[in-house]
Amino acid sequence: MIIERVFTKAPEIPSEKIKENLGSNETTKRSFAKTISWRIIGTLDTILISWFITGTIAFAISIGAIELFTKMVLYFFHERVWNSVSYGK
Repeated sequence: MIIERVFTKAPEIPSEKIKENLGSNETTKRSFAKTISWRIIGTLDTILISWFITGTIAFAISIGAIELFTKMVLYFFHERVWNSVSYGK
């Protein structure tokens, strides 16, 4: 069954449908989900770097907590602006 899927030719997609999908915009929900997932990674990175520099885990966590919210808001609006730019689409 898996081998059949690998070797079976995919159905043809009309070129209009491909162009339509390439030009489609991301939904706000998708931008928000990407914002959350990226901030988790970014905040963990900030906490680790802050801990390494300061040597104090409590201080590192407080830096990460502040950074979590400010960068989440900035990233969300950054995504929405880029979604309206036609460059590279």
